[in-house]
Amino acid sequence: MGEFLLFAINFLSGLFIFCIGVGVLVVIYMYIADIRQHKHAIRHNYPVIGRFRYLFEKQGEFFRQYFFAMDREEMPFNRAERSWVYKAAKNVDRTLAFGSTRSLEPAGTIMFMNCAFPTLEEDAVAPAPITIGPNCRLPYTTSSIFNISGMSYGAISKPAVQALSHGAKIAGCWMNTGEGGLSPYHLEGGADIVFQIGTAKYGVRNTEGRLSKEKLEEVAAHPQVKMFEIKISQGAKPGKGGILPGEKVTAEIAKIRGIQEGQDSISPNGHTDIRNVGDLLDMIDFIRQTTGKPVGFKTVIGSLNWFDELLDEIKHRGKACAPDFITIDSADGGTGAAPQPLMDYVGLPLKESLPLVVARLEKHQLKDQIKVIASGKLITPSKVAWAIALGADFIVSARGHMFALGCIQALQCNKNTCPTGITTHNQRLQQGLNVADKTRRVANYNKYIHYGLGVIAHSCGVTNARLLNKSHIRVVTESGLSIALDKLYENHQ
Repeated sequence: MGEFLLFAINFLSGLFIFCIGVGVLVVIYMYIADIRQHKHAIRHNYPVIGRFRYLFEKQGEFFRQYFFAMDREEMPFNRAERSWVYKAAKNVDRTLAFGSTRSLEPAGTIMFMNCAFPTLEEDAVAPAPITIGPNCRLPYTTSSIFNISGMSYGAISKPAVQALSHGAKIAGCWMNTGEGGLSPYHLEGGADIVFQIGTAKYGVRNTEGRLSKEKLEEVAAHPQVKMFEIKISQGAKPGKGGILPGEKVTAEIAKIRGIQEGQDSISPNGHTDIRNVGDLLDMIDFIRQTTGKPVGFKTVIGSLNWFDELLDEIKHRGKACAPDFITIDSADGGTGAAPQPLMDYVGLPLKESLPLVVARLEKHQLKDQIKVIASGKLITPSKVAWAIALGADFIVSARGHMFALGCIQALQCNKNTCPTGITTHNQRLQQGLNVADKTRRVANYNKYIHYGLGVIAHSCGVTNARLLNKSHIRVVTESGLSIALDKLYENHQ
């Protein structure tokens, strides 16, 4: 026993000395490498020690997220918002104790006006179904208010698409394909599908990259595909096409999109065949006639001149040429990859663009015909209820459903290193994303969004969420006092 103990002590001592020796050699190597390089001034001037700057910078996001940021501070989604989604998705207690951590003092804070006589349970009713494109050969009718926004197969992984597809079917909501084409995984769960046509026409393009009538007919032949959405622009990157790094372009994704495997998939800035409002209406009519299904477009609102021209052109041509829906994306919308100048400074946020668009549609008596879909950071019942009150008919969210899948806001969507397996094609990382479990979470999240909508609506004294309007909301102004939402937007048209 004594000999074994002596051997163990000698072995561990030797191992320790070896590790120390290796560590010294590594430090010497880093010192020489740092002093000889001239690319990074910090590393050259402060060899070895200067490397810690890059380590701390890289780890800063992690420490801010978990240790330093308060519940309501973090961006783009704070911990309180994410926590609600996680709890809803897991179907655990969503109630809080003691008091809210949300400050009611900052300008722009939204407050719903409760009624002294709230709606009783026996008086509450489910929101009535809404038909999109009633004049189409195959109109689409749905009761779902909250739906899954565009996330293409490629930007997100196979198990993520599968879980969203199955979850959407259980929830009774629709799922948007994103601009990457229609994959078998979108169809797998049996959910209603909105096929998005991006600037590169992925999934419906011919060999020259132009829109193919034959490919459109093939996609429309799927009964699950209910509508077509032309993506004009996206909130996080208006004026920039989709960006999918080559390492994410697998053989399967390349085949679905009609592009080369392993090469960066970068869509054009805009549609080469849509250069004005007339072209847009022509394209809508072509797709609608080809497929027989409702057609609309998605855009982030900036300049309103073109939108006014669009409404004038619809008036000139007749209401039959109007799009069946418009999806308004917010300037603070999300994406897998985008240039920071576009993400930070271009486009209008939804709180400004949504009422502007709704007011114009009402002025031209088109609001009943053209349904409005709102998108952009609407991941909790209060945000969804706010958009409904401003005139939206439907809400779509990508990042809310990503949180339901388990997203931890690691901010690695533009890489192939997503730790939760949602936005990576690394099969080892995907193993942590259990499709059956995440399916239930997606369905739960959608369920409790609608439940929360009802709670807010009943507190305001209406029988269902679709009856919420501007009179039910007040907004805090710079003076610190609140003003009715309809008064706030009185001169904002």
